[in-house]
Amino acid sequence: MPSVAGKVAVVTGAGSGIGRAVAQALAAAGWDVVLAGRRAEALAETARLLGPRGSDGPAVIRVPTDVTRPAEVDALFAAVRDRFGRLDLLFNNAGTFGRSAPIDELSYDDWQSVVDVNLTGAFLCAQAAFRTMKAQDPQGGRIINNGSLSAHVPRPDSIAYTATKHAMTGLTKSLSLDGRPYRIACGQLDIGNAATAMTGRMATGIRQADGRTAAEPVMAAADVARTVVHMAALPLEANVQFATVLATNMPYIGRG
Repeated sequence: MPSVAGKVAVVTGAGSGIGRAVAQALAAAGWDVVLAGRRAEALAETARLLGPRGSDGPAVIRVPTDVTRPAEVDALFAAVRDRFGRLDLLFNNAGTFGRSAPIDELSYDDWQSVVDVNLTGAFLCAQAAFRTMKAQDPQGGRIINNGSLSAHVPRPDSIAYTATKHAMTGLTKSLSLDGRPYRIACGQLDIGNAATAMTGRMATGIRQADGRTAAEPVMAAADVARTVVHMAALPLEANVQFATVLATNMPYIGRG
């Protein structure tokens, strides 16, 4: 593996859950980490958990950002360029489940709020990262999109979330193709049942495809983070295009 000393990563949705776990793992591996998320206090807590940064150690900075707002996304990546002069990795992670409801009961606002974060927000961050990576010298970098098992198979009453995660796969493929001339690699990590605040209902019971409600196994978010660190550390001549990390016994293979 090449050295990551001096390499810079942006993690969106860094205030909790998988984003926080990935930020911790990247900092521990020696990356400079830019924490992005809507809640400044949550970013501060993530920074605290990363521990003190010595003068010779990797840097950690916080940039409160709403990924649905183009001006705030532009400001995030401008802050990265101003502080570090380049960007080597975007973990495009910010997302929301939204409201679980049958399609005929889902309001337009419910639909749009999920699309705004999961798809438009992911696009805006990828676009800004792409521009930075294309313009910098040496050119190139890596984007890792947080997909989901719902990029492959849905859960009941999850049409907005499922549609946006299928769209994430198209975003990943287009970024991979369009990034080739500029040494910009893009991969997608599809995650199943990482134990976070967003997935707390998995342990208590969640609706299954056959109508039952059942608890599902979960895995530690740190297991996801280790996979991201591995993908991120590859040379740009190699890429994990798609990877799936899931709780071993969750109902994915054979779901439905």
